[in-house]
Amino acid sequence: MARDFQPSAEWRARMDRDCGCALPAQALEAIALFNAGEYYKQHDILEALWMATESPVRELYRAILQIGIAYYHTEAGNWRGALKMLDRGLRWADLAPTRCQGVDVEALRQNARRLRRAIIEAGPGHLDRVDRALLTPVPML
Repeated sequence: MARDFQPSAEWRARMDRDCGCALPAQALEAIALFNAGEYYKQHDILEALWMATESPVRELYRAILQIGIAYYHTEAGNWRGALKMLDRGLRWADLAPTRCQGVDVEALRQNARRLRRAIIEAGPGHLDRVDRALLTPVPML
């Protein structure tokens, strides 16, 4: 898991280099679905891209897909699932620079952390109390 992963200097250099590239078409398609509230559909596309990508930037794709699934669980009222996926997504997002392939990763992390706090405050069985405005789009630069 990301919490146990200690990236090497080479891994970091490759991540930084690849973050300067444009988002692939699949990622753009998935982010459009995410931003339209199609959280489950975005997962399938980003998961395929994540699995096919060898670069460390794949962890950005994994972070977005897991945060999207956390949104899905939030809407479905699955408190434990929402927190679990937010935690996983944040661990992977924390490995990326603040900006990567046109994604404002720092804003993505901040948004996910705000949602996480709201979910914890709402408590199990009360996700209906979470402001849906916290289900924010993937922030792009």
